[in-house]
Amino acid sequence: MARDRPADAGPGLNTVLNRNIHALIDERRAEEATASAPERIADAITRLAGSMTFAAVHALAVAVWVGWNLGWLGLRPFDPTFVILATVASVEAIFLSTFILISQNRSAAAADRRAQLDLHVSLLAEHEITRVLQIVALIAERMDIEVPPDAGLDELQRDIAPEKVLERISEADKSTRTRN
Repeated sequence: MARDRPADAGPGLNTVLNRNIHALIDERRAEEATASAPERIADAITRLAGSMTFAAVHALAVAVWVGWNLGWLGLRPFDPTFVILATVASVEAIFLSTFILISQNRSAAAADRRAQLDLHVSLLAEHEITRVLQIVALIAERMDIEVPPDAGLDELQRDIAPEKVLERISEADKSTRTRN
């Protein structure tokens, strides 16, 4: 899906950032294109149900229904106890909540994939920065540049093991859950 991108990203954007923006857009379009027909239908219904038009049409329909069945419109009531209205509303709520859950599950899965990518990129960047700090320290040492002692610098030069970070997060999460 990637298309040729303009070299000039415009004011405030560099070419790499522009490329990344378009890559994210292309990825989102690819996700939408691979959705099954039922998922696309659920997404469309969810978008419709989440609109002000939907809310307005429903408010109008309920107002007409109530007015009709209370005799305010001069028409013969067909649901004087509002049992049919309650049933229709209940069935509609069941289906709408199902469609919304389907859409939310798809969105959550996409968000999980993006979060994992973000974690991987962050860990890679952390590793690269650590390596750059180590190289700069070696350059300073070889050039006999005196670097003021800084305990934090030694800490920053240590490589981070992703599995240890994930273990620590998991431990902290379990600890928090047991306290609550």
